[in-house]
Amino acid sequence: MSKQVEEALQALGARLRGFRKDAGFTSGRAFARATSWQESKVSRIENGKQRPSEDDMRVWCETTGRGEQLGDLVAIVRHVDELWLEWRRQLQTGVEKRQRQAIPVYAKTKVFRIWHPTLIWGTLQTSEYAAEVLRQGVSYYEIPDDAEAAVAKRLERQQYLYRGDRIFNVLLGEQALYTNFGGSEVMKGQLDRLLAVMRLPRLSLGIVPKSAPTFIWPGNAFSMFDSRLVLVETYSAELSVTQPREIELYTKAFALLKQSAVYGTAVRGLISTAIQHFDQMPTD
Repeated sequence: MSKQVEEALQALGARLRGFRKDAGFTSGRAFARATSWQESKVSRIENGKQRPSEDDMRVWCETTGRGEQLGDLVAIVRHVDELWLEWRRQLQTGVEKRQRQAIPVYAKTKVFRIWHPTLIWGTLQTSEYAAEVLRQGVSYYEIPDDAEAAVAKRLERQQYLYRGDRIFNVLLGEQALYTNFGGSEVMKGQLDRLLAVMRLPRLSLGIVPKSAPTFIWPGNAFSMFDSRLVLVETYSAELSVTQPREIELYTKAFALLKQSAVYGTAVRGLISTAIQHFDQMPTD
């Protein structure tokens, strides 16, 4: 479960626990008897381990005499649902739609802050590298194979590297230079691409070396679009963060990650070392 969803459910559970106690139910067992629920369900909800339904909120408010709170609690439950979107539902028609949906977001954004510890950010990918990444997604989620169309849409985002006055702050973990998508030739082409885009005036590319001192745990990859949206990807879902307080935490995390990063000549050295690594591998 994502950290933000977990925190939201824990805060909701603590609030519901307070309602229960204020209503005179001194234990979860007593409340379970009053609602005809399992005691374990009450415990899971109060401890943020289970997402309650809207009907659960209605029962809770009726039982504790807090009907005036129902609208607020239902809104919280719906917000949690919005945060936690299942990839399979997003990708049910393939991967091209998701790539197409990203383009308007890029068009509106002036400042990008990108962190990816294990692979190259999509907007800096070569077509061959992107094809391997997207084909893996098609296979993993068992969805229709439209990877070729999706690659075209992903590459379309690269126009924003060259247009307007956008600023791209990109941080990659050193592992991203070695995570092998497509074999040595594909990887060498991708690494050469990184060396080329480093020269772009509005792109700042930093690498966090494997041995660098850390100021915050690496966590999941995330993409920040100005200070209005953060997207966090996991195996099962894409978390969309829009709450200002939470966005501030990602801003802080990015600043701490930057403290571990190297730039310029040091980055070129790390990329060149990775190219040498793939030079020594058998060609596919």
